[in-house]
Amino acid sequence: MGLRGRGRTVSETTAGRPLRVLLADPAPMHRSGMRLVLAATGSAPHAEHGDGPEIVVAGETGDGAEAVDLARRLLPDVLIAEVALPRLDGMAVARAVTATGLPVRVLILTDHDGDELVLGAIAAGAAGFLRKDAPPAEVITAIRAVATGGAVITPAVLARILTRVAEALPAPETTTTSKLDALTDREREVLVHVARGHSNAEIAEALQVSETTIKTHVGHVLTKLRLRDRTQAVVLAYETGLVKPGA
Repeated sequence: MGLRGRGRTVSETTAGRPLRVLLADPAPMHRSGMRLVLAATGSAPHAEHGDGPEIVVAGETGDGAEAVDLARRLLPDVLIAEVALPRLDGMAVARAVTATGLPVRVLILTDHDGDELVLGAIAAGAAGFLRKDAPPAEVITAIRAVATGGAVITPAVLARILTRVAEALPAPETTTTSKLDALTDREREVLVHVARGHSNAEIAEALQVSETTIKTHVGHVLTKLRLRDRTQAVVLAYETGLVKPGA
């Protein structure tokens, strides 16, 4: 499930230039495979990988500490990091990059998908979490979504996480919704759609308004609730009981 969009399109973010990524994986073979997948965006028809700009590799490393240094120096749009990195693991890399305030988004790409790992990645500031066995087209879509301010989590993993969040929720009668008091009725309605994984375009169609209006509402929701991105908005919507699992 892709939790996408945050008021910007790919073209607005990159101004027509290719998306630049930094690869951080201790296995040279994995980095080579990723380079081949990304190279296809510049040669294969867009129908195969989704509409969007070419994606190029700005740099690569097998070391976590070097990944943070390269992120600062190269300013890639997206840093794709494995969890198991020497010196600094993927979580520490995400925390360090997020703490710098640089316009670099972190996408975790790993073989592991334990719940604690996923929740830890989100808490560390990662904007995306995918398994390495994800289809190439899904990886490309995730990179583009993350680069434009969205958030992406492997569908099966997201389903588990939401179930876990739901199980941890207090009973409806004890749920505190004061966090949502700052929102207007329309903003709450938009938040419900966001929590259900709907894109800005889908929300606009459902509410019969322009996509620009929805982008504005989403921006207001994130600002009022002091949320970093749509992933945090989804979690909050479930925590407060605004959205119920399966509803």
